Amino acid sequence: MPAQLPPEAPALVLVTSGEPADVATELATVIRTDNPQIEVRLIGLKGDPGNLSAELESLAEVRPEEMMAAVVVTVSTGPDPELDRLVAEAVEGCTATAVVAEPLGPHPLLAEALHLRLADAGLARADRVRLLSVSSPVDAVIVVSTGGAEAMAAVETTAVLLASRLTLPVMAACLDGQPSVAQAAERLRGIGAERIALAPCVIGNEADELIAAAAESIGAGRAEPIGAHTLLAELAARAYGSILATA
Repeated sequence: MPAQLPPEAPALVLVTSGEPADVATELATVIRTDNPQIEVRLIGLKGDPGNLSAELESLAEVRPEEMMAAVVVTVSTGPDPELDRLVAEAVEGCTATAVVAEPLGPHPLLAEALHLRLADAGLARADRVRLLSVSSPVDAVIVVSTGGAEAMAAVETTAVLLASRLTLPVMAACLDGQPSVAQAAERLRGIGAERIALAPCVIGNEADELIAAAAESIGAGRAEPIGAHTLLAELAARAYGSILATA
């Protein structure tokens, strides 16, 4: 990411499916703090692509006509069919030039953020650089998310990346579909895992009740959601930078 950008450089527009929650606002703040050269906007679609279209039009008004007005980054850990559809409609439905970045995950930095959230909860060794605990407090981890079968491919890739960091068995499970947390726990216990932890591959707190219920149902510990982690902010900034580099 360049240390400086021209005033007419495109804005980074973070998009959430609903009203921007505190975690999305905090994420935008982290990105601004770490990358003061980037103009960061935050938009909640609330089911209406027109909200994003209007924001893109306003950004285009203060930039040269031939310039890209914005790079759109969805605040999600992987493909989200409904959110992605609304974003595509918004971009196609306005005259502004905008590019939609690839989803933030799966990505090794996302797996690292999950690892650190587990470590924060005392459910995993910290990374080797931090040189903290030595023994693992759990035998296996289940990476959980929402979105049904369509979201599971990305979650499964994230689970593989996390397994390589933890050197433990890691499986993916869906909080609102298949494969379920109970099914994943049964498979892990079938290979000898007794102490299991849940790693929520979600950003906000919208799935807290589902996560708590799933953890209780299998007697597992659980980490906090990713939240406005600095690594997530870095992913968003990288997504922005990669679009600029290829524009």
